[in-house]
Amino acid sequence: MNHHPYLNRRRLLRVALLALGVGAGAGTVSAIAQPAAPAVLVAAAAMRDVSGSAEFVGRVKAVDKVELRARVQGYLGPWLFKEGDPVKAAQTVFTLDPAPFEATLAQRKAETESADATLAYADLQARRGRELIKTKTIPQQELDQRESALLKARAALDQAKAAQQAAEVDLSYTQVKSPIAGTIGQAAYSPGNLVGPSSGVLATVVKEDPIQVVFNVSQRQLLEARRDVPEDQPGQIVARLRLADGSTYGQPGKLDFVGSLADPNTDSIPLRAVFPNSKDMLADGMSVRVILEIGKPVQALVIPQAAIAQDQAGTYVFVVDAQNKAVMRPVKVEMQRDGTAVVKEGLAAGDRVIVQGQARVRPGLTVAPSTAPPA
Repeated sequence: MNHHPYLNRRRLLRVALLALGVGAGAGTVSAIAQPAAPAVLVAAAAMRDVSGSAEFVGRVKAVDKVELRARVQGYLGPWLFKEGDPVKAAQTVFTLDPAPFEATLAQRKAETESADATLAYADLQARRGRELIKTKTIPQQELDQRESALLKARAALDQAKAAQQAAEVDLSYTQVKSPIAGTIGQAAYSPGNLVGPSSGVLATVVKEDPIQVVFNVSQRQLLEARRDVPEDQPGQIVARLRLADGSTYGQPGKLDFVGSLADPNTDSIPLRAVFPNSKDMLADGMSVRVILEIGKPVQALVIPQAAIAQDQAGTYVFVVDAQNKAVMRPVKVEMQRDGTAVVKEGLAAGDRVIVQGQARVRPGLTVAPSTAPPA
């Protein structure tokens, strides 16, 4: 018996729906798989001892900085360095064409030899004259002339030697050497250019490890710091840096200089701190924020710095509540250092903040929190 084609199509459709898990009562919400809660790492806000701090505007300054200049005029030879590379002390970095200076030196040496020969002859004549005057073979006037010629010959030799020494110095100036070890910057002139003392700086060499940061503090702030730190031990004050992008420089520094004179116009005193700079993160002339840890430690609410986020509305963190739901919480951060942030407002001790996985979180979303390992 043949089946009706329409009934066959209905039977096939029902089989297909059953294969997809849709049977009687299909379309209910329970049949739709719910997405899994995103996994996040959380850390609890805690009260800790934090040293007091003060923040200042500072300027990075190289410990040593040398501007290389040409001391004599000549045509510049090939560079003996690569711009931005480290150079050693006494390393030759520029050369000038030495040929004219070598010729001048050869001439000065010849003049010295001539003056030396003239002196030898004048000395011989003077000694002979002293013997002849004893027998009155020559008049006193001739002896005086011979003695005068001897003195002139000696002076001429000294003059020739000085000219030779000057020529040797000029020849040595055709090799421009770095007096310090450091990093050489951009060259101002290409090989083949005529340069001289009036040409200005050929290149600059700076030593940037360690590196200095100079800044000014008010007299009141300095007096407060000195109450806690002996005046002869400024190195006990820890200094930190905040860079232009808001991040904290990874290595602390030490205060190594406190000025003795105050600026009457600003009522401030210059200070200097020294920082390691092995990775060349800091460069001469950079503007930074200097954070000095001043005063005795106080209790403050601390969270990992990784929990801090920012948008147009300001700074915030994601807090996981008792139902494991993410709550966006605006906070006021007092300072950040060593991977932690001191929160002044917006959190309480014990609040669980998300430190990893924020990109997958939105307010009100249920999350699967795991406690982050201690830093």
